[in-house]
Amino acid sequence: MNQTAVITGTGLYTPPHVISNEELVASFNTYVQRWNAANAAAIAAGTLEAKQESSVEFIEKASGIKQRYVLDREGVLDPERMAPRLPARSNDELSIMAEIAVAAAREALERAGRSAADIDGVICAASNMQRAYPAMAIEIQQALGIQGWAFDMNVACSSATFGIETAANAVRTGQARAVLMVNPEICSAHLEWRDRDCHFIFGDVATAAVIERADLAVTPGFEILGTRLATLFSNNIRNNAGFLNRCEDRWGDLRDKLFMQEGRKVFKEVCPMVAEHIAAHLASLDLAPTAVRRYWLHQANLAMNLLIGKRLLDREPTLEEAPVILDRYANTSSAGSIIAFHLHRDDMAAGELGVISSFGAGYSVGSVVLRRR
Repeated sequence: MNQTAVITGTGLYTPPHVISNEELVASFNTYVQRWNAANAAAIAAGTLEAKQESSVEFIEKASGIKQRYVLDREGVLDPERMAPRLPARSNDELSIMAEIAVAAAREALERAGRSAADIDGVICAASNMQRAYPAMAIEIQQALGIQGWAFDMNVACSSATFGIETAANAVRTGQARAVLMVNPEICSAHLEWRDRDCHFIFGDVATAAVIERADLAVTPGFEILGTRLATLFSNNIRNNAGFLNRCEDRWGDLRDKLFMQEGRKVFKEVCPMVAEHIAAHLASLDLAPTAVRRYWLHQANLAMNLLIGKRLLDREPTLEEAPVILDRYANTSSAGSIIAFHLHRDDMAAGELGVISSFGAGYSVGSVVLRRR
């Protein structure tokens, strides 16, 4: 007999450093001015195009982002570097990605009323892994003292919802009593901070969730009524960095080895895909979009979330219905929808419905329909 899966605890690790839009713009514009001055002759000859400066108004209009948390701010704000300084750790030290995942995981376990002995599996679901192997999940598993199994998975910004479904299926089929799903996102390290079109998008964070059998849960949590995933190939959002880069004759286009996005295409193609996905998922459960108390959507872009909400509800959603956290956290890839859920779930009454949805590169979209117990 299939078991009922519930989310009983979530955790959030927020880095100690904040970068405001004003600080980011000041650093970026200094870089642009120096670059334009250094390449003045080529710009005048028409062989190079001058770089444009950024502005706070541009960032907030384009995204709704006002600040972001990062693991290191000095390197990012240094116009000569514009990348975080994250010193290498020895093989005997806990890696930085495992460290922030463990911090979020401990809070999730505490909120679920669980210890390491209660967990049978660990899934590390994130947009970029610190290394190919050993799996980050296994390092996190060891750091927490969890027995059983662990593995990594990557579906970019949709990794958390894909991770929840994978964990829920393990619980439903009896493979595990409880699974810890973590999303450590060090987005500052794969963002090109020197690109005006994207330099403001990402922040760092880690989230975690405990998914377990309802009959064994010690806290009520949220019953998972259904999960649904979908993918459609597109490289309009991409990061081509990988081990084959060193095999290229000229290492290819180095810009293409960091976050790249065709923003207008993504907006136009992803918004209807997500709205239709969520609506169809709800319909399969005999639920109407208006019956949902709260939508915890992927926190990539405010305009995207408003449009998705409008397609679902035939009007723009209120902040009560679709909470926004990207103004403070920026885009945190897979962790965004989990941050929204973590911070905006405690006021839900028993029986009320919610949807966690994430979407992004792939294209990929995942939805998790929940009912407060």
